[in-house]
Amino acid sequence: MPRRYLSGIRYSCVGLLCLTVLMISASAQSNSSALNDPRIDTRVNVLLNRMTLQEKIGQLVQYSAGSPTGPGTGRTDYPDMIAQGGIGSLFNLTGAREVNAMQKIAVEKSRLHIPLIFGLDVIHGYRTTFPVPLGMSATWNPNLVEKAARISAIEASQEGVRWTFSPMVDIARDARWGRIVEGAGEDTYLGQAIARAYVRGYQGTNLANPDSILACLKHYVAYGAAEAGRDYNTVDISHRSLRQVYLPPFKAGIDQGAATVMSAFDDLQGVPASANHYTLTQILRGEWGFRGFVVSDWNSVGELIPQGVALDQATAARKALTAGVDMDMESNSYGPTLQKQVQSGQIPESVVDEAVRRILRVKFAMGLFDHPYTDESKGNITSLDPEHVATARTVAEESFVLLKNAAVSGAPVLPLASSAKTIALIGPLADSATDMLGSWSTKGDPKDVVTLRQALSDRLAQSQGKLIYAKGTDILTNSEAGFAEAVSAAQEADVVVAALGEDAALMTGEAASRAHLNLPGNQEKLLEAVASTGKPVVLVVFSGRPLILDWEASHIPAILEAWFPGVQAGPALVRTLFGDANPSGRLTTSFPRAVGQEPLYYNHMNTGRPADGVDLSHPPTDAKEKYLSRYIDEQNSPLFPFGFGLSYTTFQYSSMTLSAQSLKADALNNGSAALTVSAEVKNTGTRAGAEVVQLYIRQQGTSVTRPVRELKGFQKVVLAPGESKRVEFKLGRDEFAFWNIDMKDVVEPAKVTIWVGPNSIEGSEAAFTIQ
Repeated sequence: MPRRYLSGIRYSCVGLLCLTVLMISASAQSNSSALNDPRIDTRVNVLLNRMTLQEKIGQLVQYSAGSPTGPGTGRTDYPDMIAQGGIGSLFNLTGAREVNAMQKIAVEKSRLHIPLIFGLDVIHGYRTTFPVPLGMSATWNPNLVEKAARISAIEASQEGVRWTFSPMVDIARDARWGRIVEGAGEDTYLGQAIARAYVRGYQGTNLANPDSILACLKHYVAYGAAEAGRDYNTVDISHRSLRQVYLPPFKAGIDQGAATVMSAFDDLQGVPASANHYTLTQILRGEWGFRGFVVSDWNSVGELIPQGVALDQATAARKALTAGVDMDMESNSYGPTLQKQVQSGQIPESVVDEAVRRILRVKFAMGLFDHPYTDESKGNITSLDPEHVATARTVAEESFVLLKNAAVSGAPVLPLASSAKTIALIGPLADSATDMLGSWSTKGDPKDVVTLRQALSDRLAQSQGKLIYAKGTDILTNSEAGFAEAVSAAQEADVVVAALGEDAALMTGEAASRAHLNLPGNQEKLLEAVASTGKPVVLVVFSGRPLILDWEASHIPAILEAWFPGVQAGPALVRTLFGDANPSGRLTTSFPRAVGQEPLYYNHMNTGRPADGVDLSHPPTDAKEKYLSRYIDEQNSPLFPFGFGLSYTTFQYSSMTLSAQSLKADALNNGSAALTVSAEVKNTGTRAGAEVVQLYIRQQGTSVTRPVRELKGFQKVVLAPGESKRVEFKLGRDEFAFWNIDMKDVVEPAKVTIWVGPNSIEGSEAAFTIQ
């Protein structure tokens, strides 16, 4: 903030303390230390001591001021509220000029000149839209995720947005839940790696840099375990599952320096997440030492009333604030009710002070007091940066998962042969620019998107090929009016590419839970009609979740999961279909055979009656087959398992080597010992390709049951034809520790099985003992 806005503070200071406060610049602080810097705390306390109670409460208030992500507020009095110090943050307002206009009111007209934070749901890109987060996680490439987040931060900050409500680090094990699209899937270890990558990308090396934006870890906590996969629903999980599965990605993000956290909508073990003192204060602040601030999800404070723990707005505000929710997003509960409750003694003013202190600490760390305005000379983003576009294409290519690639006439269908001169492109998602952006695309513009139809047409024009396009059907319809045209197109073609899947806006993301996970509408029926022509078919699936592709996997020779790939959907797909790019994506969620399997995840516990070694493809015929943990009408296993994905080349794994056959539990616990595991991977095919080498463990003989497999390491390696590489993993306390029967996070003696391989059900095996 310019010095002239600090005059009130300057004259209240005395001697050396005043000089120290004024000369400190938050911009000198690194991301890892700024929130812990005592000099910033000094500045915060000086300012806090000058604030009235009304001004303090104002810092705890956030409203949506632009195109809302929710139902909107209808308010028009933001300028007056800001001038009176009644707002601490606005979101959904973008554009350097627009943001600066509001900021000018805060720093020039309010009594203490405290700047605002401007936020936006920058979920998978700002203007340059990358694949949806579930797709980005399928790259198994945290460095690439970090690069995408960095680009998002650069573009968002250019238009005044310095806070994103991302990443979503909820572990999601139920494909029915629409918000599974926003996260990294079902695995905690991978989720931790992806969480760290987003935080590094968004926040950069210094929160005070003008192109740094605050990361916000959401939804705290366990929102991904909503019962029946129904959004906003109750979560009732064990304390051990909370600690072992759902909390670690948040802890990873906090350790990486995330400055903010968002409290969730769910009711957790009978206590709503936005009024949960145990998770928000005892764990987050007490155990983890988090010094940033917590913002509620949209109206989650107000929703404490229908959840049943508050009868009125004042009680909801009191319970949320005292639990640890510092900023109220959009419920309008804090502003109207807190002052009277503090004055009556229902809420200690010290509680308000601490919430304000956290928010001001972040504002100082961001450098907002020294540099509150966005540089308007850069203007609004009117076109995409070519380097950003190139990165978007790379991320898309690495996100695609090749699920099936069977041989037709002696050769795999993919990559498409140059002899395929006529291609039929069929389906409602072949030319839908809007759907390619995916849910939560925010500032994404359909005009920036290159669709599959456009890119494929351009490719075939270069090779004198022919493209026949037929939409065939809509995503949600019973009409078969377009079937005949689609079948005719298939009959004329050498190969068919079918672009089918979900409606990105209606069927994925928030409030988009599905009870049926098949291809929606009559798309499967269209696919059956096209396949009946006998022409080879490549199915490209666009979705924000695992779909049930049981019929498709039995009848269609090639299936590529494309998620919603972003602005470079078409070029990335065409390069992959023709083999210019080799698929390297791997699933981060299990694909079910039937919706009745949900929730479905690879790292489940074993039962006392496992169905190992029994043929589950038919109903039980005797007691030996019946009295097992199984379905009588479906297999237990997923259609496509976690970690799975094919390539246009092949890889071979050597037997692994271990640095020791046993280690002491005490040595692992104190960090004085670790196990090194290595295996050689060879590209045995004729094309260069990337393999995701995955390491899993199972521990037995422990005080509590452990999963049948747990991911504890992965590396993505690129190999030329015939090239080999030895991949090495180090396993220490973090990899072997778990919450034991006494709810202590320790390493216990155990028999350990270790696998290194291409997915969660394959791999070479070795034994190891923890004594």
